[in-house]
Amino acid sequence: MRLKRFLLRYYPPGIILEYERGGYLRTKSIDLLDLTPETNPDELLSEIRQSEPLITESRAEQVKELVLRLQKKQGQQDHHRFCFCKELKAHILPLTNVAFDKSGSRFITGSYDRTCRVWDTASGTELHTLEGHKNVVYAIAFNNPYGDKIATGSFDKTCKLWCAETGKCFHTFRGHRAEIVCLAFNPQSTLVATGSMDATAKLWDVESGEEVATLTGHTAEVLSLCFNTVGDHLVTGSFDYTVAIWDVASKRRVHTLIGHIGEISNVQFNWDCSLIVSGSTDKTCKLWEAVSGKCVATLVGHTEEVLDVSFDLSGQLIATASADGTARVFSATTHECLVTLKGHDGEISKICFSPQGSRVLTASSDKTARLWDAQSGACLQILEGHTDEIFSCVFNYEGDAIITGSKDNTCRIWY
Repeated sequence: MRLKRFLLRYYPPGIILEYERGGYLRTKSIDLLDLTPETNPDELLSEIRQSEPLITESRAEQVKELVLRLQKKQGQQDHHRFCFCKELKAHILPLTNVAFDKSGSRFITGSYDRTCRVWDTASGTELHTLEGHKNVVYAIAFNNPYGDKIATGSFDKTCKLWCAETGKCFHTFRGHRAEIVCLAFNPQSTLVATGSMDATAKLWDVESGEEVATLTGHTAEVLSLCFNTVGDHLVTGSFDYTVAIWDVASKRRVHTLIGHIGEISNVQFNWDCSLIVSGSTDKTCKLWEAVSGKCVATLVGHTEEVLDVSFDLSGQLIATASADGTARVFSATTHECLVTLKGHDGEISKICFSPQGSRVLTASSDKTARLWDAQSGACLQILEGHTDEIFSCVFNYEGDAIITGSKDNTCRIWY
């Protein structure tokens, strides 16, 4: 067996061990949820080595370095105030989504104008226009942490794979019978998963461009999907009110999660792959055990549809966004609502935590994005300037830059 590399994928929960066995790339996650700035790194390293035989003496220093980097980040206070930097007249029609690469040096925008554009974050310069789709480019993603490929999913029923460096199209994935509305790379960047209005999800081989599997079983549109951190399971959420968990290796459905009485708006794994959260138009979120498929909690309180849900990166908190104009932060362990975020004048369609987990970012139809304190629920900042509703908002990996994308055909960079 040859150990290939260590990767620090997410802050703050842990590190990813990536290695080769039998010619295949495999990953393991090492949970550091209990790490604090006061933790003795040598003692922790000893514990990790006892539980993980793949970490040999020659690799120990590398792991220690990652632990120290995580501790340093934990010690940083998140008092950053964002300033408007630049408005990009990004497209000739409204934007659909925005996404950063892991370094934060580039981001991509999808649009109703049938293109995806690649931008330099610091200068706001357009690097590439990815052209070729024949309808709306709705779903977009970098293959983070590598950042050398981009996937675009379109209403033209195809997904395209592009070189992020040159803008060249590597493959066009054909096979869906209706619009593609969600997609994701697996952590190893060997597969792309796509979800479609045709009620199926598909897996595609990044290298060959061939279809690997069609995941059938939903009876209505697949609107959301997510790989777990290790990449061995995929979760899909559908308009048929159900969530499905799929084993990636066997391409079989492991569980169907039944309980919602409305369409599923979003699904997400937590970092250690133990829990799944689902948001629904039935005004609730549900928390599920990933292994058993059992529903462990129903998170209530919203008076209208839940349009988005998100775990913080440690998996301890859950944020929900609703058409009722409020957002909420729940404890993933006690399931109680910790704070309600009030202030928007319209529905909130997107929500995410800062990488440090101390702030929540929301995007609304009231033409603003807002930054909130995750503990107190106080509104820290209102990001104003868009002239139409904001569809998308995202932090970079460091948490010191934000992109907002709007129906007004522009995106804004905030530092």
